[in-house]
Amino acid sequence: MSEPSISTLERKKILKTLFISLLLDLISFTFILPLFPSVLGYYRSKDDSPTSLLNSVFHYLNAYKNAFSRPIDSRYDIILLGGAFGSLFSLLQAIAAPFIGRLSDIYGRRRAMLFSMAGNILSVGLWVGATDFRTFLASRVVGGLTEGNVQLANAIVSDISDETQRGSAMALVGACFSIAFTFGPILGAALATIEMVASNKFAVAAGVSLLLVVVETVYIYFALPETHPRLRDVPVALSPDSPGETKSTSKVNGATSYIDTTKPISNGRPQSPAMGRRTTQNSMTTLKLLHFLFLVSFSGLEFSLPFVTAASYGERLQHSSPSALNGRLLSMMGLIASLLQGTIVRRLPPLVVVRAGVVTCAISFFVLARASSITGLYSAGALLAVTSATVVTGINSLGSLEAQEVERGAALGQLRSWGQVGRALGPLLFCTLFWWAGREVAYITGGTLMVGVGVIVFTMLQSPKAGKGMVHVS
Repeated sequence: MSEPSISTLERKKILKTLFISLLLDLISFTFILPLFPSVLGYYRSKDDSPTSLLNSVFHYLNAYKNAFSRPIDSRYDIILLGGAFGSLFSLLQAIAAPFIGRLSDIYGRRRAMLFSMAGNILSVGLWVGATDFRTFLASRVVGGLTEGNVQLANAIVSDISDETQRGSAMALVGACFSIAFTFGPILGAALATIEMVASNKFAVAAGVSLLLVVVETVYIYFALPETHPRLRDVPVALSPDSPGETKSTSKVNGATSYIDTTKPISNGRPQSPAMGRRTTQNSMTTLKLLHFLFLVSFSGLEFSLPFVTAASYGERLQHSSPSALNGRLLSMMGLIASLLQGTIVRRLPPLVVVRAGVVTCAISFFVLARASSITGLYSAGALLAVTSATVVTGINSLGSLEAQEVERGAALGQLRSWGQVGRALGPLLFCTLFWWAGREVAYITGGTLMVGVGVIVFTMLQSPKAGKGMVHVS
């Protein structure tokens, strides 16, 4: 696997562009997260016909609920349906991610990113004009099938970072998540209180979200260069592997390059039998399975937190609602995660990062199984913040180190696809267990599964070892 040969200045510019664009994208994406209950309730009140699409969905939801041995309060209907929407989005992402990754390998990261942004604009535009549930559903479907910014950001980071830089650069992508999830939901909820369009109560929030993705698209078009090693047009400088080898200056994609003439040329770049080669340390199949199993458990735990706050703490709070408590909990988790990613996580090896996150996640499961106080809830939330800051970032880093340069986009897309399948199934499986057997059994089962994930992490994964003849960033 050949390493990037790109100037430090150019790399910093690309990372800055990536950070700003991804932050805009994720803030826009998180606007809607706290609004799902209100949005679905709004559309349900607008069309109370028993044959409407939304009420038909509720009919099947009630049939699902009635299969349980214990009654499920109707106040959870909207929450369950919101979770179903999240699962639908993740399932569509699982389908689309490999195709978007392959598209970026063939036509370049920049073109694939702009294609994804066109889908984002269409998706949010549909939300702006969603005066009925069908249009709103269409906006979510379009968004699920075209959202590719995160996986493309990981591919771009891999293109421009060598193995020693990969973990810290991947943590930058994770930090965008944490910052966006800290502030985006709060902004979305605030904008939702402003009603300016009678036919769509949430038009203002949707309109600001649309503005953000349009600004992001324009910014990407003018500021983001192509980074795929086969297509990029950036200054490169390759160092000879041993004394006595000669270099000559030539043009690679229009940029001056110092090329070792003793090496054969492939795709405009010198190749060496030793250059960038190392023995594969971790099977991509193992990483895909790990990503899937981790997110099955973790997404179920994430989704169940509103149930815990509503069922266990709502009645105890005299001056606060369960929704407000959940909002504060999520904001605290986002703040802790962003601080960790900006300081500690970016300096640790990917395998250490994954191990730390899996351990804290397992502990949080067992804490939530028995937690009976606000202190216990916040303690579990702090542990989950560590998990949010580490595991997915570390898995993506390990995957990027194993993926071959020519198929990196597709490989990372497949890795994301397996994770999104887990994220789609997790809430459904965990809710079923939560309502069928109770909170304690659900969380102990989830913690046990996470312990199994830990066994994989500690026994089957190895730290990647750099090969000989690496080409370092200048």
